[in-house]
Amino acid sequence: MTNTLKNQWDSVDGPGFSDNPKSRRAFLRNATLMVAATTLPGCRTFRPSTEAVVDIHQHLGYSGRSDEVLLTHQTAMGIRRTVLLPAGRPMNSPSTHEGASNGLEAKCFGNEECYRFARAHPQAYTFGANDVPDAPGALKEIEKYLKLGAVLIAEQKFGIECDAPAMQRIYQLAADYDVPVLMHWQYQRYNYGFERFHKMLARYPRTKFIGHAQTWWAHIDKSYQDDTANLYPKGPVTPGGMTDRYLSDFPNMFGDLSAGSGLNAFTRDEDHAREFLNRHQDKLLYGSDCNDLTGLGAQCQGAQTLEVVRRLVATPKIQRKLLCQNACRLLKINVA
Repeated sequence: MTNTLKNQWDSVDGPGFSDNPKSRRAFLRNATLMVAATTLPGCRTFRPSTEAVVDIHQHLGYSGRSDEVLLTHQTAMGIRRTVLLPAGRPMNSPSTHEGASNGLEAKCFGNEECYRFARAHPQAYTFGANDVPDAPGALKEIEKYLKLGAVLIAEQKFGIECDAPAMQRIYQLAADYDVPVLMHWQYQRYNYGFERFHKMLARYPRTKFIGHAQTWWAHIDKSYQDDTANLYPKGPVTPGGMTDRYLSDFPNMFGDLSAGSGLNAFTRDEDHAREFLNRHQDKLLYGSDCNDLTGLGAQCQGAQTLEVVRRLVATPKIQRKLLCQNACRLLKINVA
């Protein structure tokens, strides 16, 4: 693993994108060339694979990325259908860490922007619904976009107990609309109480949950102990962690492969990853959650995750489940 890729892993679950002006100019230059390649006569869009891939985890405005570059990025990765996850309404409250977590702490746009973008690109994009769970009118805000066609409630990335009354109201709303809730688990930062979450899984059996981020993926390892200084643990995995048990024991628990945390979980112990991906082949969904500008190579974590899945999963049938079919079934979306 290169230091560059390691640094991307350690940042992509949070703010992520480099503020170095030279790096930004280089990425933008490459992205501009790719846009040109998709529009000039005789040029073909680069697609790493002809198979259908659904990306359940992307963001508008991510770290300042433009809409045009996002379109090119997803095309470069070969994504057939992208789900845009909005931020909640910006506000200063304990759940947003007094505003520090607005925009999902990554400058991501909100419900209306995602809805309008998806409407403008209906064949390739769809959208989720989201809000700060304990904000006034949160359920009304989320329900507005569920009625407009949102396919999940996400990304729930706020500083609140996972079993707080406000969260439980969201779980019930998700059950009522038969859409999943995607939760960003990060110890002492977002969705507190991962060790208690089994109670919510049991209490809301009609609600489908998708786990994501550092604490979710760290806990594939039975020996892992929560530690804010070790959110991306390395080395061999001891099977039987909480994440593994949640996926095995609860029909309504699913997993999002995205972000540096997901990529780290698969590459730290590839023998374990092969078995894990095979065992939970019906419960895992591909997502990118990457904020780069090219969608290609080592600088794109989402592209790296695709490469790892294709390398570790030898059976085409299981690859199709992880990269497309599970998402289509769970989110009830079609791929043209």
